[in-house]
Amino acid sequence: MKAMIFAAGVGSRLKPLTDYSPKALIKIAGQPMLEHVINKLKISGFDEIVINVHHLAEQIIDYLKDNNNFGITIHISDERQELLETGGGLQKALPLFAPNDEGILIHNVDILSNCDLRGLMQYHKEHQAVATLVVSSRKTLRYLLFNKENRLCGWVNKKTGETKPEGFVYKEGEYAEYAYAGIEVVQPEIYKWLPEGKFSIIDFYLNHCNELAIKPYVANDLKLLDIGKPETLIKAEQFVRQILEY
Repeated sequence: MKAMIFAAGVGSRLKPLTDYSPKALIKIAGQPMLEHVINKLKISGFDEIVINVHHLAEQIIDYLKDNNNFGITIHISDERQELLETGGGLQKALPLFAPNDEGILIHNVDILSNCDLRGLMQYHKEHQAVATLVVSSRKTLRYLLFNKENRLCGWVNKKTGETKPEGFVYKEGEYAEYAYAGIEVVQPEIYKWLPEGKFSIIDFYLNHCNELAIKPYVANDLKLLDIGKPETLIKAEQFVRQILEY
């Protein structure tokens, strides 16, 4: 199975730690964030990974080389000239994978979770979506909205009232409302719809949700930690011990 890890972010929320180290190499329970994600992917059956890099990219490239790519096939998508965000990063990375028609898992480097990645891949295959987004019912201010056909149809910020896509009118109680977990699966065919340049993949999904089947994978009992913030670094070591399977 194939996966991409988004590891190119500058880690501005983790300054000053990220002044000298890329976010992906900040250690949690003795191991860099990147290694935790790679190990979870490996035990879930993934054997080909693309990792995008930008900030202090040489450190990540050297780290992978020093660890012999952890015994699997790893490609680098080099964004040192320009950070392309999640959408542009995916568009640049997709051609690096060996040709296939199976779904590709996308995983943020700063997300730790107990998500069943094998189950996610099987669900995606069975439901024939262009993209399947891991979501949960956790409380938040910003929700992805899915209609009765279980397709993405909008987004709302409950605090500000902002909605997406343009022209979408939010009606309370009319949609399944979920929080995005930073993990998804895409079909390689999505490449033909993705523009070049810098853009958010979530904004792309919202702008094209009427044309493309974007579906949710509702992860029941999801335990998830976004370790991109200083306050969550403190919680991360205990969290790792609770959820990791390796």
